Amino acid sequence: MPACREKALCFATFRKTEKAMDFNIKTGRRSFLGGAGFALGSLISGGISFARPYRDKDSLGSGLPAKVTGLGDTGDVYKELGVVTVINGQGTMTMLGGSLIPPEVELVMADAARHYVHIPALEVAAGKRIAQMLKLPPGCTGLVTSGAAGAMTCGYAGILTGDDPELIQRVPDLTGMKSEVIIQKAHRYPFDHQIRATGVKLVEIEWREDLAKAVNPRTAAMHFTNYLNAEGRIKVDEWVKLAMQYRLPCFNDAAADTPPISHLWDYVNMGYDLVTFSGGKAIRGPQCAGLLLGRENLIHYALLNNSPYEDTVGRGQKVGKEEIVGMVKALEIYLNQDPKALTEEWWARLDTISRRVTKVPGVSTAYYLPHVANHVPTMQISWDPRKISLTPNQAQRALETGNPSIVLGNTRMGLEMNSFMLQAGEEKIIARALVNLFRAHPA
Repeated sequence: MPACREKALCFATFRKTEKAMDFNIKTGRRSFLGGAGFALGSLISGGISFARPYRDKDSLGSGLPAKVTGLGDTGDVYKELGVVTVINGQGTMTMLGGSLIPPEVELVMADAARHYVHIPALEVAAGKRIAQMLKLPPGCTGLVTSGAAGAMTCGYAGILTGDDPELIQRVPDLTGMKSEVIIQKAHRYPFDHQIRATGVKLVEIEWREDLAKAVNPRTAAMHFTNYLNAEGRIKVDEWVKLAMQYRLPCFNDAAADTPPISHLWDYVNMGYDLVTFSGGKAIRGPQCAGLLLGRENLIHYALLNNSPYEDTVGRGQKVGKEEIVGMVKALEIYLNQDPKALTEEWWARLDTISRRVTKVPGVSTAYYLPHVANHVPTMQISWDPRKISLTPNQAQRALETGNPSIVLGNTRMGLEMNSFMLQAGEEKIIARALVNLFRAHPA
C-alpha cells in the first residue's frame, strides 16, 4: 500500500473555504496576497513554471556590480571577518555549515534573487517538481522547509491542525485537540524538541504490545527516528505497518540518510505519510533548506503552518525564494550523479591518507560503512600509545587549532573521518598534518 494510501485531499480542496479566506485576510496585509487560495489557484491552473530569468543586454547584471567593494573585496570574506575556515573530514555537520553547494546551484539561486515571486505558489510548484523527479506515488508531493528540523515542526503542526485557521493560530495550545505522538523509547533524541514545540506530549513505548495500550483518542501520530532504526525493537518497515493498522499518520525523520539516493523515495513508497531529509547535507543544497515529502493534504497543512503565513508556529522558520529554487536544483544535480563513481572517489581519498599515516610506526587504520546516516566510506585512525603519546582528544584538538584547521571526529580508540565533504587535494593536506602530528609526539 503506497504512502498516500488514504483519501488524500487535493490542494484545491478546502474543508472550510470561507473560514480559510477569512484567516488569510486577518493574518495581515503581507499575507493577503500570499494566502492559500492564491497558491491553490496556481496549482489548479496548471501550476507556475520555473521560468528563465529575464535577461537582455540591458538587464543582465543589473544590480550586480562588476567588482565587489567593502566586505568581500579580497575574495575571502571569512578572513576579513576574522573567522577561520576548516578542512571538513567529519562530514555533513550543521555546526560546520553542512556541505558546499555546487556552482550551478549558486547560479540558480542568484537568478532567483533577482525577482519577486509569490512564495506559497513557488512552494507548490517546487513540490510538484520534486515529486516528479523522485517519482513519488500519485497523491504525494514535497515541500522545501527550513531544514529537516523545520520540516518536523510544520509537519506535525499540519497533522494537528489540518487547514483549520483557528487551530493553526492556537498551536501550541492543544486544548481539545489530539495531543500525543507515540515514539519508541530508544528513538528519543535532541531533535524531538521540534515535535514538542507544537505542544504535543511524546508517549514512549518499547514493544508492539505497548503500542496497543498507548493508542487512544488523543493520539495524533507515530514518529520514527530513522538513524536509530537498529536501536529500537520495532524496525522501520514494521512501524509504518502498525501505523496503518491503527490508522495514524506516520512520520519518518531520515535527515542524514542519503546516500543511498533511493532513500529519498524508499520510505514514502514504504507507506510513511511524511518523510524529511536535510537539504544541506549529502544533497548539497542550501544549508538552511530541507525536504518534507508525503501526502498532498499533509504537505498542504504543513505549509499553512509555516512561513510566510503569520501567526503560525512555523513563522520563524522562513525559507527564501533563493533556497527553494536552490533546493530543487541541488536535488536535480544529486539525482544525476554516478553513485558508484562518487563512492570510489571517497574510498580513494581515504586510501591516500591511510597509505601515508600507516608509514608512521604504531599507526593503523580500519574502514567501515555506517549502516544508516552518513552512509559513506569511513576510516578509523588509531595508534599504539607505547609509540605515540597522544590521546584522541588531544589529537583532535591539535588538528583543529592547527594551520590549516582540520576537523575530524574522535572515538575512544583514536580519530575517525570520512572524505565525502573534502575538496580536491585536501586529503593530502590531512595526511601531511597527521604524519607531522604523530611524529611530533613520540612516547
